Amino acid sequence: MNLIDYKSAITHGDIAYLSKAITLAESTKEEHQIFVQQLIKALEPAKINSKRIAITGIPGVGKSTFIESLGKLLVNRGKKVAVLAIDPSSILSKGSILGDKTRMEELAREKNAFIRPSANNGNLGGITIRTYESMLLCEAAGFDHILIETVGVGQSEVLVNSITDLFLFLQLPGSGDDLQGIKRGIMEMADLIFINKTDIFEEKLSKEAKLDIVRSLQFLPAKPSGWKRKTILGSGLKGEGIATLWEQIELYFDFILENGYYERNRKEQRAQQAKNYVFELAEKKIKALLSRFPLHEHTDETAFETAQNWIKNQLGDMPNV
Repeated sequence: MNLIDYKSAITHGDIAYLSKAITLAESTKEEHQIFVQQLIKALEPAKINSKRIAITGIPGVGKSTFIESLGKLLVNRGKKVAVLAIDPSSILSKGSILGDKTRMEELAREKNAFIRPSANNGNLGGITIRTYESMLLCEAAGFDHILIETVGVGQSEVLVNSITDLFLFLQLPGSGDDLQGIKRGIMEMADLIFINKTDIFEEKLSKEAKLDIVRSLQFLPAKPSGWKRKTILGSGLKGEGIATLWEQIELYFDFILENGYYERNRKEQRAQQAKNYVFELAEKKIKALLSRFPLHEHTDETAFETAQNWIKNQLGDMPNV
């Protein structure tokens, strides 16, 4: 692995090297992790004024078809689009089950589109542990429109919101009752709601779904950005409503760039990512120490006391928290 070769290739948009770099980012080997962090620092992707968009929705809502339609629209308008498609992974093989690249065949053939399916390995938050690094590498390769497709929807789907600028929630007409358990958490994060597959539902049902969502949005707290949530009707399969949605996305980015939220949010996200690295590095260190110095239980100690004494012996006295 040559840092100069990787830097030169990625900055010139070499997809093969970009794919290799993301594979290294997803590796669990320490030397690969160190190399990737050095590469990201050398590439300086933070200087790129990109658009990072999270896309989630209930199972069967048509995320991949929708993303292909949106991606094709952007490519046709001269944009460079990277899709980080997070698949649920097999417990046995740890491999991706769905294979989004095979479900976005037309977009995958576009020169200015890059699709990277990755297994989430059971990770909560709807993203992989290395989605952040993958995103930075894509930006360094010139892909300034990043679409992150998550594995589904639920209360744990919040981590993706911590690394993106805009949260897009896909919904189906007539599925309002299914949302009751998750509506509060997901709808609060959503900046835009796209009611998909209106081509196969009655027009009346689609309009009623939009009205229900608009009503429910009135009871949610305001977004930190100051943006007012919008709801759009359409069909990813037919390409209906996609242009209208993109107009709203552009208006959103104009809004947060003008009021300073874009940079404030990015700064907060970088700080949070630093904390995530602290937890990750600390966990690795603890595991290494446990391997070298196993716990020794004593009959007069509780499990908590055993752990507490081990930490004191290995790491010294720690401040009370």
